[in-house]
Amino acid sequence: MPSSEIQRINAFLSAFARRQAAHTVDVPGGFAAYDEALAQSHANNHLVIDTAVDPEALPAIAEEALRHLSHRLISVLDDEIGAACAEPLIRAGYTHSTYLVMLHTGAVRAGGPAEEVDLDALRIPLTRRWQGFLPDADEEVLRQLVDRREARRRGADVVHFIGARAEEGDVVSWADLYLDPATGIAQIEDLITSEAHLKRGYGDAVLSTALSRAVDQGCDTRFLIADAMDWPRNWYERRGFSVIGQTHGFERS
Repeated sequence: MPSSEIQRINAFLSAFARRQAAHTVDVPGGFAAYDEALAQSHANNHLVIDTAVDPEALPAIAEEALRHLSHRLISVLDDEIGAACAEPLIRAGYTHSTYLVMLHTGAVRAGGPAEEVDLDALRIPLTRRWQGFLPDADEEVLRQLVDRREARRRGADVVHFIGARAEEGDVVSWADLYLDPATGIAQIEDLITSEAHLKRGYGDAVLSTALSRAVDQGCDTRFLIADAMDWPRNWYERRGFSVIGQTHGFERS
């Protein structure tokens, strides 16, 4: 089962990147996705490798496709292909990150005290959180990192922003939920809680609501992507997620 699930999930990730992009250009092994309105967002202007590619040729492919950008970002969806590409890309100056594909196999509780919210409700807390992640970023970079969430609505048939509110009414934890009911796949992405509200159950409320909505839409394959080297993977494991595969990211400034 894990192998077939990984193939379905990788197909979903590839399709999402294509649909989200303002336009794409096919390259050997995949495609380049662009959005000039979000030029400062690396994740909206990058290379996606979703089929076999010559690892030694990939640095030159990326240079040609991304030459007009100040950054280089390559996502390789297949684990074996990504591992094979690591050495040539590292030689070319890229850093290598490994990401875990985590499938939800636990029980799904009824949705917690979280709800669907719009981008305006997220704008202030999301900007503050990005300021914490990137203290040297200017206002335009922060604006694009917030506004890129709206572009994600193009990526899947159903896109929800799920948020949990503190007593005063502000959204303090949030995540994206991407649903493809036709194939039964749901992705939870960018689950974040404001620093001042950590360890108070808000993230649990968002996660349980997202999972419950996915079940309501008939999505039996519910997954997320977690950084292999960061602590949230353990938090997700305690909530019913298990690792079934890996993807690879390569970045160079």
